[in-house]
Amino acid sequence: MLVLAETVWVLASVYDLTAKQVGKTVTMLLDHEDLTFQDPDIIKAALDRFHLRPSLGLTDCLVFEIARKAGHKPLGTFDQHVGKADGARRLGSPRGHSPTG
Repeated sequence: MLVLAETVWVLASVYDLTAKQVGKTVTMLLDHEDLTFQDPDIIKAALDRFHLRPSLGLTDCLVFEIARKAGHKPLGTFDQHVGKADGARRLGSPRGHSPTG
């Protein structure tokens, strides 16, 4: 999963792919006959979630699905945007610090 998360980051940040292009590329990689992925069911579920709500980002969708499979629901997060998603709960700022400093 870590390598896939890094791949998603490189596709978006280095190659400037859009969210839709990133999702399509990961789907192509997942369907490739010569590649093997750890927990492909999690990746497929993350892609489904991502297609429904691409603003979350594919990496966050992977985190959601890893937590779901492990039975850790709701997903606790410090991210305000992710915290608004179904199945997530926004946590307070760590150590009482505000995110802006």
